[in-house]
Amino acid sequence: TYTRTHTAAYLADAVLGSISEILAHLGIPLTNGSWDFSRDADAIAAWIKEESLQEVVLECHRPDGTVVPVFEFPVRYTADVIDDAVFTASTALLAKYRAKIASVPAGTQFQLFCTYRREHSTQPGWSPGTRASTAGLRSSAFGTLASGPHAAASLRYLH
Repeated sequence: TYTRTHTAAYLADAVLGSISEILAHLGIPLTNGSWDFSRDADAIAAWIKEESLQEVVLECHRPDGTVVPVFEFPVRYTADVIDDAVFTASTALLAKYRAKIASVPAGTQFQLFCTYRREHSTQPGWSPGTRASTAGLRSSAFGTLASGPHAAASLRYLH
């Protein structure tokens, strides 16, 4: 339980930290009223710990009504725990990858969604929502963003 709790907190911080870096890179302000890093990290960590979280999704809503780009952070779980398992993150690769992300027009807003593998606990600040369609968008895989014992998070960029 101790390791699972640490992995969940670590992955939640890695995913939300990456999202904040992506938003800063795109020039999208975090002040849209719904961003609360601590609250959101607690919620995502709780869902990872209970293994209900499938993925965290960042949608960029442009002023013209289109939703692009979209960033998906799938979480995978493993029963394999190696005694010397360590926490790893690919922050240098994310920095290199950010250079390939297309810009967005001024006025673009963001929305976060989570999808689930199964029933999940209720968390403050989170409610059901509907994701935008990703039909017609191309997908690029970043690979593993961060990993720890029991779970890992990766990144897909849809554009």
